[in-house]
Amino acid sequence: GYSVAVLSTMSSVYFVAGAPRSNYTGRVVVYDVDSDGNIVIVKSKRGEQIGSYFGSVVCSVDVNRDSVTDVLLVGAPMFMNDLKKEEGRVYMFSITKRILDQQELLEGPQGSENARFGSAIAALADIDLDGFNDVVIGAPLENQNAGAIYIYNGFQKTIRTKYSQKILGSDSAFGQKLQFFGRSVDGHRDLDDDDITDVSVGADGNVVVLWSRGIANVSIVALFKPEKISLLNKNTDITVKICFQATFRPAKKNNQVAIKYNATLDADLQSSRVTSRGFFKENNERYMQRDLVVHHEENCVHDVFSVQEPSDAVNSLSLRIDIGLANPGSSPVLDISSPASVAYSIPFIKDCGEDEVCICDLVLNVQRKADDGKQQFIVSSKTRRLTFNVKLRNKKENAYNTRIQATFSDNLFFASSSLPSDGTEVSCQTGTAQSTVICQISYPVFRTGQQVSFDISFDFNLKNLQNVAVLSFHAWSESKEQQDSDNQITLSIPLRYDAEIHFTRLANINFYEVYSGHNIPSTVNNFEDIGPTFNFSLKVTTGSIPVKMASLTINLPELTSKDNPLMYLTAVTTDEARGVACDAQINPLQIGKRPYSPSFTKENFRASKELNCKNVKCSTITCKLDDITLKGEYVVNVSTQIWNGTFAALTFQTLQLSAEAKIDTYNPELFIIGENTLTIPVTIMKPDEKAEVPVGVVIGSILAGLLLLLVLVAVLWKLGFFKRQYEKMTQDIEDVDEIVELTKDKD
Repeated sequence: GYSVAVLSTMSSVYFVAGAPRSNYTGRVVVYDVDSDGNIVIVKSKRGEQIGSYFGSVVCSVDVNRDSVTDVLLVGAPMFMNDLKKEEGRVYMFSITKRILDQQELLEGPQGSENARFGSAIAALADIDLDGFNDVVIGAPLENQNAGAIYIYNGFQKTIRTKYSQKILGSDSAFGQKLQFFGRSVDGHRDLDDDDITDVSVGADGNVVVLWSRGIANVSIVALFKPEKISLLNKNTDITVKICFQATFRPAKKNNQVAIKYNATLDADLQSSRVTSRGFFKENNERYMQRDLVVHHEENCVHDVFSVQEPSDAVNSLSLRIDIGLANPGSSPVLDISSPASVAYSIPFIKDCGEDEVCICDLVLNVQRKADDGKQQFIVSSKTRRLTFNVKLRNKKENAYNTRIQATFSDNLFFASSSLPSDGTEVSCQTGTAQSTVICQISYPVFRTGQQVSFDISFDFNLKNLQNVAVLSFHAWSESKEQQDSDNQITLSIPLRYDAEIHFTRLANINFYEVYSGHNIPSTVNNFEDIGPTFNFSLKVTTGSIPVKMASLTINLPELTSKDNPLMYLTAVTTDEARGVACDAQINPLQIGKRPYSPSFTKENFRASKELNCKNVKCSTITCKLDDITLKGEYVVNVSTQIWNGTFAALTFQTLQLSAEAKIDTYNPELFIIGENTLTIPVTIMKPDEKAEVPVGVVIGSILAGLLLLLVLVAVLWKLGFFKRQYEKMTQDIEDVDEIVELTKDKD
């Protein structure tokens, strides 16, 4: 019996008693008294939480004022929230044939402090004059014990769970600082004779009477002229007529309400566009604000707004109108059940048949220009641009606000676009994301059968080197697309970068002579005892392509197959401050620090023209170039001595002794170098070496001479040379015989 209430139904009357300490959770019990005076428990409900004081307050409410109880409100003011604060709860049970039926919670305080919401609950006699009774609930500990009350409005046979008004005990309108405002509440009578029920609220040492205010329901109607927006002109003016009219509760003569309204273009009740398609001509803004006094009679205002080249010509342009009290503390107040915002739409005129539904079919084609058919595209300072020819055709109905969006990988950036030769308007600009560019095509309409061709170019971002460039083109419009499959094209272009590294050499000598009888020291005490000095420099020059690191490999001929020494490395110098470091075995025999006695073995190199790393053993110098700068120069100097003793012992007339150098990047899959290998030769001649005619050459010469003689004899025989000589000799013999005969006759 901590709290009691009466439930009236169509056929009976029940009694409700609260027991907030029952079973620690509290409970409410519904009793029935029969005709014999016997008390029977009809229904019982337990609380959800120990110590919540469920049932400490109970209140029955006849919402629709038909003398039948519709809901029972039960308070649990000490219910703790997740933060262990006594926030409080109020439960609402609907009254049906099963007495306490569906359970709901009324929305109350939601904070991090004690409130004890539900400490006091009272039914109000329809303070908003909508025909349904209302409810007031106190939360005396809210707002640091200043307290608060919540007003809930009735509707049909229930109470709206969202409160319509919240009044704080700390409100400056009270003129003093109140404590525990809302510890008790009541509202059944009109205390100031204005035909509206007033509310009394108890506080610590005070009773506060709240005068209820009248209600104004404001309706809004907007008319547009013209009713649709034309796209034939780039600038269209629309006149809007906004009319306001109000109804009041209670209804009295000369009722009026002062309002402030905001008109917003290109906005609906949920969101607003970032950029408006229309602007009011009076202030060149998308917003218009005015103050207005509204009566029973209709009150209208006129405004003009302009629509200029809308980015969206398919979806209607919206006008949202928001209203509020010009003086929030005045009477009457606006009816919370009527909308505080309304939105109207102004459509665009579209040439798409009677249904005005545009169904287009855009066909997109993109090809790379100057495509030489090579699988890879080589990026260099001279070829830093990719250009594509873009073609678009519309095979169906008009496409409004047609655009082509190109999304590209971050190793590219948009450079430029060309205008179509037929004069079609194409405008390309970078999107909000730096990796996209949007081209607007033939704004506002890309008509049936129309086609356009233009070029779009992208430059390479040399701060972000990748081995592939990816571009995705997508054509779309505000019209409905019949087939999406031919609207998108994705291109993937393999890339390599010309490292633009130039590799050159410079040597101190190109040739020298050596003699077999040269005086070769048996003991080498210094570098000069070895032989002539052969120094060379390698210069690496970089271009405008950022190659961060490179490696330089130098191979020096060191030993012949019989271990005769060829070149001896004495020094390697670099510019270490610029990030060049070399690894090599310099002066491995410690010549100059201790004597060295070389030995040389005779070898025949008459058949050889060159000694290099393909036919002799080589030593290697490895250099690293770190943090390479653009358009820089890097030099590596190598000093060697040529072993005179070896070449004095070798059999040859002329030999070329060649060192080799090669430069590579650390990412050969990304970079290419045109000429990355150099040969550093020195020609060695031996003037005193006699030429040796091989036996094969002698035998070949004899055979060739005999063969030539036989050929000559055969030719002479063929020409009859030997026949004529024979005939002359025969004639001479006959003449001799005849002379002999004549001589004999004389005798």
